[in-house]
Amino acid sequence: MDGRLVNDEERARETRTVSLTAARDEALHAAMGTVRAGGLVVLPTDTVYGLVADAFTAAATARVFQIKRRPRSLPLPVLVSRPRQAWALASSVPVGGPPLADAFWPGALTMILPMATDLAWDLGDADGSIAVRIPDHPDLVALLEMTGPLAVTSANVSGEPTPSTVEEIRARLGDAVSLYVDGGPARGDVPSSIVDLTGDRPRIVREGAIAADRIKRVLAGATKR
Repeated sequence: MDGRLVNDEERARETRTVSLTAARDEALHAAMGTVRAGGLVVLPTDTVYGLVADAFTAAATARVFQIKRRPRSLPLPVLVSRPRQAWALASSVPVGGPPLADAFWPGALTMILPMATDLAWDLGDADGSIAVRIPDHPDLVALLEMTGPLAVTSANVSGEPTPSTVEEIRARLGDAVSLYVDGGPARGDVPSSIVDLTGDRPRIVREGAIAADRIKRVLAGATKR
C-alpha cells in the first residue's frame, strides 16, 4: 500500500489540533490528507467555524449528519474555490448566478442551484438542488484548490450556537472530528445569506451576513440585461 495513503488514513483516525497561524503549510496539508482519507475537519471560514468533509465520500458526509445530529432533510452545502467549479456542479446556470458571483464571491453568499444529475455523492435528502459558495478566506480557498469541493456545515450540534474557538468546539464534538485547524477566534457569528435560484424567481431563503436589499439590487440588474 502506498506510504502516503497509510499516513493519510492514520491522520484521519487520530484527533489532533494544528495552528493555522503558526504552521499554515502544515495545517493545510494535514487538512488535505485528512479529507482525502475520509476524515472530518473543523476549520475557520469567513463566518463561523466550519465542519468539512470530502463532498464525494458518502461515509464522511454521513458522519457529519451523525455527529451534528443534523436531519438529512437539511442537505449539506458545498464550498468551492472558483465560480466555474460551482457552475460545473449545476445542471444549468441560472441568469442571476454570474451577477451574484461577481458581486459577492468570494463572500458570505450561498446560492442554491439546480444540481447536475451525474454527481456521485450523498449530501442528504436533496431535491435536485445544491447549495454552493466561495468563502472569503484565502487559506480555505487554498485548501479547496488542493481538495476540490468540500461539504460544509457550521461546527456545532444542530440547534446550538457555534462556538467561536477551536477549544470550545473540540470540547463539544470531541474525537468524532479527526483534525481541528485553529485559526484563532471566529471572524463573526453571522452565517451566510442564502438565495434560491432554482425556481421561476429568485428567493432569499436566509438573510445573513449580506443584506437582502443588496442581493435584490443585483438580481434586479440581472433581469434587465
